[in-house]
Amino acid sequence: MRTPYLNAEISWLDFNSRVLEEAADPGLPWLERLRFLAIGATNLDEFFMIRVAGLQQQQASGRHVLSPDGLGPTAQLEVIRGRVLEMTQRFEAILARELVPALEEHGLRLVRHQDLPQSERERLARWYLEEVFPVLTPLAVDTSHPFPIISNLSLNLGILVDGPHGGEAFARVKLPPNLPRFVPVMGGLAFLPLEELVTAHVDTLFPEIRVRAIHPFRVTRHADIEIAEDEAVDLLKVVEQEVRKRRFGQATRLEVTRRMPAGMREMLVRALSLSEQDVYASDGLLGLGDLMQVARLPLPDLHVPSHLPVVPKPFRREEDLFAVIKERDVLVHHPFEAFDPVVDFIWQAAEDPSVLAIKQTLYRTTGDSGFIEALGEAAERGKQVAVVVELKARFDEENNILWAKRLEQRGVHVTYGLVGLKTHGKMALVVRREPDGIRRYVHMATGNYNPSTARGYTDLGLFTADPEVGADATDLFNTLTGYSRKQAYRRLLVAPDGMRGRLVALIREEATKGELGRIIFKCNALTDIPIIRELYAASQAGASIDLVIRGMCCLRPGVPGLSDRIRVRSIVGRFLEHSRVFAFGHGDDARIWVGSADMMARNLDHRVEILFPVRDPGAARRIREEVLASYLADDVKARVLDAEGNWSRASRALGAVPVDAQAYLTEVSRPPGKAPRVRRTGGKGKRRKLGKQVSRKPRL
Repeated sequence: MRTPYLNAEISWLDFNSRVLEEAADPGLPWLERLRFLAIGATNLDEFFMIRVAGLQQQQASGRHVLSPDGLGPTAQLEVIRGRVLEMTQRFEAILARELVPALEEHGLRLVRHQDLPQSERERLARWYLEEVFPVLTPLAVDTSHPFPIISNLSLNLGILVDGPHGGEAFARVKLPPNLPRFVPVMGGLAFLPLEELVTAHVDTLFPEIRVRAIHPFRVTRHADIEIAEDEAVDLLKVVEQEVRKRRFGQATRLEVTRRMPAGMREMLVRALSLSEQDVYASDGLLGLGDLMQVARLPLPDLHVPSHLPVVPKPFRREEDLFAVIKERDVLVHHPFEAFDPVVDFIWQAAEDPSVLAIKQTLYRTTGDSGFIEALGEAAERGKQVAVVVELKARFDEENNILWAKRLEQRGVHVTYGLVGLKTHGKMALVVRREPDGIRRYVHMATGNYNPSTARGYTDLGLFTADPEVGADATDLFNTLTGYSRKQAYRRLLVAPDGMRGRLVALIREEATKGELGRIIFKCNALTDIPIIRELYAASQAGASIDLVIRGMCCLRPGVPGLSDRIRVRSIVGRFLEHSRVFAFGHGDDARIWVGSADMMARNLDHRVEILFPVRDPGAARRIREEVLASYLADDVKARVLDAEGNWSRASRALGAVPVDAQAYLTEVSRPPGKAPRVRRTGGKGKRRKLGKQVSRKPRL
């Protein structure tokens, strides 16, 4: 009998297939398509570093934990291998048959060394000797030279040479990661893979020795960090140590070319303690994520037009953010609206003599974001500044260690949250003395305090001076920085203490309304089985449920008698969908929650997460009628999930005007009187106005 749940790992691969569909979309400009190809390859790297690595650990330990759909680790790894092999072929086909020929028509080429003119080869030879050769280190493998440790995601050359005593000998050369993977040649619009350049000059590494064969290979390793925090004396030092170890975790995947000789391949498999099932062979380039270097070339005709976020309307005429927020809650929607007011909020607090304290969570940020400098400035001006830095933010650990140390040097009180829990919630609290007393201003969001991702991720944020929210924020920061363990909050839903229970109660309340019940979730993932069971029960009770899930979804929609009133869709577009919205009820009576939590066990039970209510009528109406309505009406970028776990393009009524949610949100954010943006399509470079794409206003 079919289980009521879909497999999370397969669902993730389905998501990456939807990313690849964008790389194959003839309606997109060519470098935009190349960007999606690179994103898909990078996504797959992370999948092996984290999710496949976890299954391999289960398999090796003998702990045959079954997934909700009844598969053990070995069965899941077998299914994953088949799907990844198919995906690898799609990567190769899209690149070789579509993108490379089309880019050549626009003057962009990936070239072979032997095809370059003699003058260019001579120029490259000089550059190689000056910049590349000095940093290359050939490592022999024999009885006196053990097999070297291959670092995670490194691109390497396996080289067979004449052995000193006859026969063949093996050597490895790592390509330097601090050099461009694709070397600009022929004036900068042609690119030579670095491995081609090194191969052409391999004699400099093995003088007077015959080189028999050269074959690239790439290794992926387990990169998740596991820390026994309750045993750590100094969490900062422990995380630093674990980050250093990550480069050399257990190997999970070996990528090779199909031309690699069987003997070399078998030797690599043995040396890396892998099996043949962990080997993925390709006819083309390895490490396709490096193509992002080419995809970012500043060639406007090959990209979608750059998007310039607008200043949110409430802040356009008033420079004093506190005056605006004191008057009303302000909802902001990135990247359609600028992230600048969020940075300005902290800077204004740092410089305002009436501000007494600033408290903020930092999960991912950048050194040039302005937040680090503003918080340091505030501390040096004598304000109380406390920052909760999440050291365990995956793949940002090194950056966060750096920011934590820099903040401490400026006098900021830095803590690392609660033992055993990641602090994933996004919140900033400003305490200000005003003529009528102390007032607290709060910013909460679905996304990180990171201006870089705010330009490419869709996220929602809310500024408020609601005293109840301010009191909740104070209590939460006291929990994160001290020994308080507040469990009941006035306005906020906070995980792991009360969020799950409140969400369940809200779902059940809609279920009691029967066919009048209404639930809409928009989040990145839905894998939590207890929440899925509650949604099934609400569907059986008659409630109408729409789910917009970007990535993994373990719920089966449309199953008769189980989930026939549940619909699931996914949006994969120009911007990465990252906002989380949970709406219960109809129209103006709907209760809306926004925040940092996905519907996963890790978010609800093992992280500090925040969902905040949107109580301002105008902000709530905007989320219902502008945000949610557009995503549910999208029939351009939306894919729809069926009961069998298959995804297909959303259907469109004959003659209906298409709706692209992200394009619509871009257009409605523009101040009145601005000309419609123009979007270039792929292929012949035809243009179409976004206004036509989204002229039909979505209805919820």
